[in-house]
Amino acid sequence: MVRNLESTVKQRLQRRAARHGRSMEEEVREILRHAVREEEKPAGGLGSEIAALFANCGLEQEIAKLDITLKPPKF
Repeated sequence: MVRNLESTVKQRLQRRAARHGRSMEEEVREILRHAVREEEKPAGGLGSEIAALFANCGLEQEIAKLDITLKPPKF
């Protein structure tokens, strides 16, 4: 286990592990696995992130690009 861990962090880890039905040690392993996977992903823009979320939703038609020019308000 990790040494010198604050008691509040340890308690939160214990609750999180219980919610997921794992031991605290396994919960820490899973958190670390997830953190390392996140680092391996290339950083994309917001549009790329949204496209990835909906990539397998069954839409087969191409979506037209929305081209909007915003004008500042007049006061």
